[in-house]
Amino acid sequence: MTETTAPAPRITMYGAEWCSDCRRSKSLLDRLEVDYHYVDLLLVEDGADRARAISGRMNIPVIVFPDDTHLVEPSDAEVRTKLTQLGRIS
Repeated sequence: MTETTAPAPRITMYGAEWCSDCRRSKSLLDRLEVDYHYVDLLLVEDGADRARAISGRMNIPVIVFPDDTHLVEPSDAEVRTKLTQLGRIS
């Protein structure tokens, strides 16, 4: 019998290409090869409303983690710390 594991819940990032903090956070996640879902606020009609509902703020990026926490406009160090806590990177 083969043991299977369920895939880890994905991280979701809400952002926009015009936002330099979004580009930086997205680039970091890509470099670290972290599996995440990107919600482009220019393409997803209710994306900005969803991000605002999560964070209570108008700022982006909003990065939502599988443990129901989120970061708003995080530094690379904050994202790395959270990913390490979640065991996504070492």
